[in-house]
Amino acid sequence: MSTPPQVATEIPQRVHLVGVGGIHMSAIARLLLHRGHTVSGSDLYLSPLTGEIESLGVTVHEGHAAMNIDDAGLVVYTSAAQEDNPEIAEALHRGIPTMKRAEMVALLQQGKQVIAVAGAHGKTTTSSLIAYMLNRAGLDPTYMIGGMIRDLETNAAPGGGPHFVVEADEYDRAFLNYHAHIAVVTNIEPDHLDIYGSFEELQRAFAQFLSQVEPNGYIVACTDSPPVRACLPGGQTSPFPTVGDDMLPQVHVVSYSLHNEADWTAEQIVNKGVDTLSFVVNYRKHFWGEVETHLPGAHNVANSLAAVAVGEILGLTRSDITDALASFQGAERRFQLVGEAGGITIVDSYAHHPTEIRADLAAARARYPGRRLVGLFQPHTYTRTTYLLDEFRTCFGDSDALFLADTYAAREPPSAGMDAAALAKEIAHPDVTYAGSVPEAAIAVSHALQPGDIFLTIGAGDVDAAGPAVLRLLQEQDERDD
Repeated sequence: MSTPPQVATEIPQRVHLVGVGGIHMSAIARLLLHRGHTVSGSDLYLSPLTGEIESLGVTVHEGHAAMNIDDAGLVVYTSAAQEDNPEIAEALHRGIPTMKRAEMVALLQQGKQVIAVAGAHGKTTTSSLIAYMLNRAGLDPTYMIGGMIRDLETNAAPGGGPHFVVEADEYDRAFLNYHAHIAVVTNIEPDHLDIYGSFEELQRAFAQFLSQVEPNGYIVACTDSPPVRACLPGGQTSPFPTVGDDMLPQVHVVSYSLHNEADWTAEQIVNKGVDTLSFVVNYRKHFWGEVETHLPGAHNVANSLAAVAVGEILGLTRSDITDALASFQGAERRFQLVGEAGGITIVDSYAHHPTEIRADLAAARARYPGRRLVGLFQPHTYTRTTYLLDEFRTCFGDSDALFLADTYAAREPPSAGMDAAALAKEIAHPDVTYAGSVPEAAIAVSHALQPGDIFLTIGAGDVDAAGPAVLRLLQEQDERDD
């Protein structure tokens, strides 16, 4: 998409946001409003999120039309917007500057110390935890996260402190707009190959992201991920001293790991009750402290280690760090309890990549031992199902019964790859059922559930609607039985 010269250093008073109902775009709206800008936006459908920002002062239009941009001095658009979007076309026709979401986020970061969290998995939870930790410590950070932080009841807020915490999304190379003071990388795995074309190109993008860390800044890297290790300056392996040469600015590389030697490690991971994990944190093989978290699964121990490392870099006290870890409830849709009825517990998971699915199913097994685990998975995009098919075939092994709902297409036509019905035939599982639309699947699941079951909705689309629907059906059944 061709664009006129972009605004380099200043943001005009009047800004229009195309796709304002998205989690990232609505966050931009919040920050612009706080800075005194006049903000309008549009989206195909209105939602509770658009209603919330409208109540704050954003003019929200349902649907896209050229007249919506009115007298805007800048039009910002989501990566999902197409070239034929009438608002973008009108801006180009009138010579109004346009830019993508991530370019605007980079402008909003100016003058702040940026903490950017990237990775195939775990970036929402990790960035949410860091933002919460800084907020709880009284440092008043600015933050923009790709999910709602349950403890803070928002995904974005302007702050008066020096820090800007951002979830650095690799989709559409968004994170390459950021120059972080602290760059966290949780892992690198094949994803968004519809954008990158190959895993090698995705790795190159992560390496570029890390190369953009400010001089004397920090890379916080999970060395359990071999591709992360390969992207570090000089191909370093742990432990990591400060590195620098004639080609690279000096950067401090800090490692964390569950399985390898690293600066930050964890041991003695123990379930305490239904909703708490405890573990011991070591720094360079020396005891640092004992930590508790409500986040389930070993993968969240790793995410917690990343937050510990960032907290130490920023000079927080140990109690600031451990108290935040112990009280943090997580981001919405990240293994979130929906409710209980008829002896059945319903949990919602945003997992949509095979690695995430394995991790959340393993976490469910650990948190609810001995209970039957029933999953409802909604594939997210046809292309992802196709290029990760081998992993999808085997990632559901920890479930006892599995239902599949129709693919959440997002930006894609069905011809782009494999649909849910075809995937159901490929999955290596003794009890898998293709169940149609999300409402149809909710009914099918409600008939199959038994007292004592754990029901887990899995996916990044609208499958989260199935949990409340099943809960209502179970409650109605309880009332009839009474």
